[in-house]
Amino acid sequence: MTSNFAELQPDAEPLGTVSGFVNEFIEAVEPQHMFDDFSRQETALLSEYLECFGVPRDSTVVREGDEGDFLAILVTGQAVILKKHDGEEKVVHALKPGEMIGEMSLIDGQRRFASCVTTEPSDFGVMTRDSFNALLAEHPRLGNKFMLMLLRLNTSRLRHATFRMLPGILENSV
Repeated sequence: MTSNFAELQPDAEPLGTVSGFVNEFIEAVEPQHMFDDFSRQETALLSEYLECFGVPRDSTVVREGDEGDFLAILVTGQAVILKKHDGEEKVVHALKPGEMIGEMSLIDGQRRFASCVTTEPSDFGVMTRDSFNALLAEHPRLGNKFMLMLLRLNTSRLRHATFRMLPGILENSV
């Protein structure tokens, strides 16, 4: 069973596709450099595959352990990523506008690795697995470009986590 963004957070207000907020979306993602290889026209086309939701403060938008079928990009507001460890939830990252969550579960269909909770009212652009598949079918070049961006993002996160967990690894590598 997958978790739909609006079902997980029933107080979420559907705002339509992100294409109606494309300027705000581009402003949000620009500092994160995820879409540097995308033209404005490509980003606008991609925004048609993202639904926008307004979410109140203290809302869980992704729950650790749930199955997931969407990724979400924070457009406005603030949120934190929480991970359970030794029976406690610990903040592992403060999410900033333009950052993405949930892409691993979108791609591999595995359970959510961490939770995400808003710390102030926030807007998210949400891409479901169905929307992702539609993007790949209808605009294969853009879909592949988006998939490569996801791969680069996850590779960067893996490298960062590895270096953080294994200090000194750079000095020992050839």
